[in-house]
Amino acid sequence: MLESNAQRGPYWEQTTPEDERIAHQIEHGREEHLLLDPRPPAELNELALATMKKTGPAFWIAVLGLGSLSLIFALTWVTQIFNGVGITGLNRSVMWGPYIANLIYFIGIGHAGTFISAALRMMRMDFRRPIARAAETITLFGLAMAGLFPIIHVGRVWKLFYMIPIPNQRDLWPNFRSALFWDMSAITTYIIGSTLFMYIALIPDLAMARDHTDGWRRKLYGALSLGWRGTTGQWHKLEVVSNILSFVIIPVMFSVHTGVSWNLSMSVQPGWHSAIFGPFFVVGALYSGVAAVIIVMIFVRKVLKFGYFIRDEHFNAMGIFLFILMIAWVYFYFAEWITNWYGNLPPEVAIQEMLTGPLAPLFYLMLFANIIVPLVLVFKRVRTNLPAMLVICIFIQIGMYLERVIIVAGFLSRNELPFNWVDYVPQLPETIITIGTLATLGLLYLIWTRIVPIIPLWEVYEGQAMQSTRRVGRAVVSTRTDAH
Repeated sequence: MLESNAQRGPYWEQTTPEDERIAHQIEHGREEHLLLDPRPPAELNELALATMKKTGPAFWIAVLGLGSLSLIFALTWVTQIFNGVGITGLNRSVMWGPYIANLIYFIGIGHAGTFISAALRMMRMDFRRPIARAAETITLFGLAMAGLFPIIHVGRVWKLFYMIPIPNQRDLWPNFRSALFWDMSAITTYIIGSTLFMYIALIPDLAMARDHTDGWRRKLYGALSLGWRGTTGQWHKLEVVSNILSFVIIPVMFSVHTGVSWNLSMSVQPGWHSAIFGPFFVVGALYSGVAAVIIVMIFVRKVLKFGYFIRDEHFNAMGIFLFILMIAWVYFYFAEWITNWYGNLPPEVAIQEMLTGPLAPLFYLMLFANIIVPLVLVFKRVRTNLPAMLVICIFIQIGMYLERVIIVAGFLSRNELPFNWVDYVPQLPETIITIGTLATLGLLYLIWTRIVPIIPLWEVYEGQAMQSTRRVGRAVVSTRTDAH
């Protein structure tokens, strides 16, 4: 798989043309495109493994900082369990607050990983090859954090037993009309599918790590690689299983966040009862998720020193994707608002009160972060500028989180009965738990990069083996070949 036919020699051994113009074009293509800049597999293996084994002072300082925040989060949650959710800002009208907004947010950032790995794989988008696993990891840990919030929101965690669809000692079954039961079913299905999808793609790289490490790493990778030897039959089975899982996980991805949107839209609460919430939530999930993946890409490139694998072409492609999602999100968001404004019914007028009420600053900040700031993505120079992309994606994360808070807590605070209007103010426990879960996600991700290869090396090998250049007149163009 890693070599071309015998007449051409290994794909990473490319001859330089005598024509200086053609040679310059080929060299420029190698600098710009990963798949046109092949190197020996042994060199790339060493690059990936060296990063995994490197744990300097900066790494341990980051682990200590994130671990401390995670510990504070755990202690705050224990305090809430003993004292009840009364220590939060929840009240008679706002019965759902940041915990449910966090649930929607973390499921959302997990959607991009599945889309990049599965959907773009089916569409043969080669730019996804080096970033697929980094995106899949966001999905895995984002769903893990999302799964905590139905438990945190319930307060009495021991009551979760009755959400599991099995008979219990009281001969009761769960309430299938409960939104929390839908959340549990959606998250469980999605996390099992995403874990299996990522693990299948990990096997060849785990085998590579097994063959180039010793000690506990060799034993661990040897057990997880399931006896992988890279035979033709094994590669065929990997391809078949990956394609099957890709087709399966894509509808699961769309159905999960549609189900999450139904937690809100199936009620008659003003601002929630909307048929457009399903596609709107899916687009919003992809929007925030792609922005989160770009932040991770910057981390992988700069902190882990993977500039060879993740290049400007990948940020350019992801920036274009992010801009398209921004346009789609704007369409769905204002389609709903314009409908409510034109209908001018009393419940809808109550929702429009946030345009000038106490929630107005958050509302306009959300619009600024989600619409105005990302407009500069229309320029390629911005899409390939890492500091600019980092700032833009952080603004999008802030804006999309505020959007979830406004939908959940904001719409509950402004219903059709003005005497029942309240101003929701999050308390310290909610703030600590929200920050703590973000820190826990970062801690898990940081440790994960030291355990498994965060770059799917075998996919990079495959892409480089199938990509070559061809001279057409006085120009050099890239071509795709099936010669492995």
